[in-house]
Amino acid sequence: MLVVAGSSELDRHQVPYGNPERPARVQAALDGISIAGLSEVAIFLEARRATEAEITRVHSPLYLSWLREFCASGGGAIDFDTHASEGTWDTALLAAGGVLGAVDALASGIGDVAFVAARPPGHHAQASKAMGFCFLNNIAIAAAELADRGERVFILDWDVHHGNGTQSTFWDDPRVLFVSTHQWPLFPGTGRAEEIGGPNALGLNLNVPLPPGATGDVALKAFDEIVAPAVDSFSPSWVLVSAGFDAHRADPLANLSLTSGDFANLARRAREFAPSTGRLVFVLEGGYDLDALRLSVGATLAAVLGSPFAAEATSSGGPGSDAVRHALEVQTRQRVLHLDDPGGDK
Repeated sequence: MLVVAGSSELDRHQVPYGNPERPARVQAALDGISIAGLSEVAIFLEARRATEAEITRVHSPLYLSWLREFCASGGGAIDFDTHASEGTWDTALLAAGGVLGAVDALASGIGDVAFVAARPPGHHAQASKAMGFCFLNNIAIAAAELADRGERVFILDWDVHHGNGTQSTFWDDPRVLFVSTHQWPLFPGTGRAEEIGGPNALGLNLNVPLPPGATGDVALKAFDEIVAPAVDSFSPSWVLVSAGFDAHRADPLANLSLTSGDFANLARRAREFAPSTGRLVFVLEGGYDLDALRLSVGATLAAVLGSPFAAEATSSGGPGSDAVRHALEVQTRQRVLHLDDPGGDK
């Protein structure tokens, strides 16, 4: 069974006309479940609001107070991309609470996998900063909750943009493995292969920056040669996926060349990384072409559940194999350098 977490309440996070992070994205994601023929196996879970205690595991109280008051006063532009409205605070609480609720549902035995269809996205949000359409780091808040329960959490971020907020949250936390595949160069400018974690979590932060035009076979190569060994070594008890679909070839904000069929393959790998059923959660991040988002969500969830779906053909032949090899070499060298000189500035 598929747990689908979201809110039937009116989405009150309003953005200026033309902003690609628009309310229609959530409906497109939900439509993907329908076109994949998964409605009959889906359990809709009404999102709750995340509590202050849950959010402050990741975000500073001062930032949360500022954001709440900023929204209450009508909001406005935080940066070029990130705009808040009066309803943003409440909608963001529901997005974060949706992930927490999905985790609790699976932990209690309800469903085999969960998908959180909510906005605004979260993986760029840092402890004291909103950016890149993100206000609260939804997946990090859930991962921190799980880690405090004694779980070992693997966060897989396949959004086309690097999840800088998630990386900074768990940079030196040995309870969480964070791996990101993303286009490079691209916003937010972080996510180099050399960024492998702090001294207490060395090798638990892995980045695979890919060049424009990279195709699905390259992403699978990264999963097989970099991600899989890291997961085997870490042995997670939960897998949370920052499932952005803006690496799709039709997305207007990036230049990778994946198809919905490629996302199906990545989702199958994510299922293999999970230790058992009921320990895998997909959280909607980016994805700004509505048709591509619809198809990619459908293909992803159908693949995980073993349900047939006529996704697009997979892609291959693009650049990026050298980038995967380089990332693996850099990460290995960085670990060796640290072992040789653990007190050095490497």
